Amino acid sequence: MSVARALASPRRNGAGVEPSRKSKFRPEIQGLRSLAVLMVVSYHVWFGRVSGGVDVFLLISAFLMTLQFVGRYEQGRPMALFKHWLHLFRRLLPAAVTVLIAVLAASLVFLPRTRWLDIIAQGWASLFYMENRLLQVQATDYYATDHSLASPFQHFWSLSIQGQVFILWPLIFAGAALLAKRYRLHYRILLCYIFAGIFLVSLVYSIIFTVTNQAQAYFDTGARLWEFALGTLVALVLPGLRIPRAGRIALGWLGIAAMLSCGILLNVQAAFPGVAALWPTLAAACVIAAGQTGSRFGVDRILSAGPLVRLGDNSYALYLWHWPILVISLAATGRDHAGPISGTIIIVVSMGLAYLTTRFVEKPWREWKWPEVNRRRAIIAVAAAVATAALPLAGWQFQINSATAAAASQAWANNPGARVLDPAYVDGADKSAPLLPSLTTVAEEWPQYQGGCTADEEKLTNVCSNGKENAGKTVVIIGSSHAHVWATPVLTLADKYNWRVEAITKGYCPVTDAAAPELSEGCLDFNKQTVEKVLDMKPDLVVTTSTRTDPNPNKTEFMDPAWVPEIKKINDAGIPVVALRDTPRMPEAVPDCLERNQGNFSACAAKTAESYQPSSPDAAIAGEVPETKFLDFSRFFCQGESCPAVIGNVMVYKDDNHVTRTYMDSITPYFEKEFLAATGWNNE
Repeated sequence: MSVARALASPRRNGAGVEPSRKSKFRPEIQGLRSLAVLMVVSYHVWFGRVSGGVDVFLLISAFLMTLQFVGRYEQGRPMALFKHWLHLFRRLLPAAVTVLIAVLAASLVFLPRTRWLDIIAQGWASLFYMENRLLQVQATDYYATDHSLASPFQHFWSLSIQGQVFILWPLIFAGAALLAKRYRLHYRILLCYIFAGIFLVSLVYSIIFTVTNQAQAYFDTGARLWEFALGTLVALVLPGLRIPRAGRIALGWLGIAAMLSCGILLNVQAAFPGVAALWPTLAAACVIAAGQTGSRFGVDRILSAGPLVRLGDNSYALYLWHWPILVISLAATGRDHAGPISGTIIIVVSMGLAYLTTRFVEKPWREWKWPEVNRRRAIIAVAAAVATAALPLAGWQFQINSATAAAASQAWANNPGARVLDPAYVDGADKSAPLLPSLTTVAEEWPQYQGGCTADEEKLTNVCSNGKENAGKTVVIIGSSHAHVWATPVLTLADKYNWRVEAITKGYCPVTDAAAPELSEGCLDFNKQTVEKVLDMKPDLVVTTSTRTDPNPNKTEFMDPAWVPEIKKINDAGIPVVALRDTPRMPEAVPDCLERNQGNFSACAAKTAESYQPSSPDAAIAGEVPETKFLDFSRFFCQGESCPAVIGNVMVYKDDNHVTRTYMDSITPYFEKEFLAATGWNNE
């Protein structure tokens, strides 16, 4: 029998279901869920690896959804999309909201304030099924071995993709139903063509995207659609297949063996979700195709066992709980991975919370009859679930914003920053005033460009503009992220004097034409391209850094001889350069140190000799580039033998080497005087 004929007249067998009747409960699929979630949890907690279990979840969800909608069509029932979506999200949201609120509370207690804003942002993204998009933008390394630094909401990426597909797939089913009725087409065959096309296009896209940028491809919905399409195709084709019992027994065991070995044998870190993800998804398809064999040798006998089926009932809640418990417990204990005993405790606690959530939250909410009466009640129920999480998220965000605004309103008096180093400064600050920027907001302390920035997190590049048109002068900032932070005073002056400011920078990539171990990948090519752009732009001035403070604790400030040829190219084109002495590097991230040593700022200071030479090394090469002016503001960062972490009640560094925007703002009046003198623009 051909596949087309089989689809046109499906028959009942051990591996399929009769399309004209409501699909019966299949315990082996519930057991398959259990196995998949156990793989995810154990690999995350004990091995710090990705197992492929999530891919199995995605396939199963599409398989079951397909049975539901095809059954409706073949039984002549309406698709009722809006009712379906309301019912679906009314069932999914309560457990997710419960975990979300618990994570917010635990984060408030156990996670440092430097992570709070990110937690709030990811909470919003998770609530509205957009976590995968946020992680994609952030280019999150899902495989990072130190899970204590991960977001406790990071695992919502797969639920977000599922939520998006739960919207898309019914639309396809409904659209295909209209086409089938309008043109008298066979519904199953039409769906096979549609989803085969989705499968092929998405798989090719996934393979290409994974090769070019796996960190982003991992969270991309388009790169995952083929996994859902495969589950749909299995559901469509399966009723028409006739597989002998012996074949189904072998198929089931083959599928289980392949599933369990995936995370061990495959280098998931470098391959998913491309062609390698066919391994766990095809393995799950084999188990589903094996169905209920009725044999004591079939794998379905194990999968249908009571404990696995009951665990399958709790699999959704277990997936929700295991990751935040892992992340928060590691952060609270200061560890970067779970050991055998602590990992076992995490899993046991996760299972207990999953049972309680399913028993007392998910099940009662699912069985609640009131919302089923009409659409209005269903909408109210979904809105209530969303509001339950939205209120604490919004409240926490409002509290942070209010505290920040209140402190900023008194900043001139209470947070003078570099002004305290001025001999003419008169101290009138409130000694109890909060530190600025706060530990909560310090992560956002990059320069602010009115024209915005285009950033590539993977390549560490940043192209920014203040967006001024018809400006009197154009200033271009080039070099590393240390040059980028100097944009703050330059931008302030640009607003005052009507300059256009462009920045082309790359992390760990100072101006140079010589390779070095500490430089980021592609740095030399980036520098070459940047200099070419500058020569084409012909700006009035280029600003960059000159010396380099070294991240190696055994090395101090130096002047790279390879800096000179690149600057000479710019000078020889008639473009002057202002070169700034580099800023210090601290022993550790200053916000983290201040979090541990509250009220003891001196504990987070660095030694001047670990960053700076007694005099700037750029003096040795100054004569080679006479059209370049060198400025030294090191006195605003280090005084005597110490480089403080806090100056004038302002946090100087946003991490261990980048100066905060707030502190750079406080330097601006002193920067202005020397900058204008160096450029000769003070009389213009």
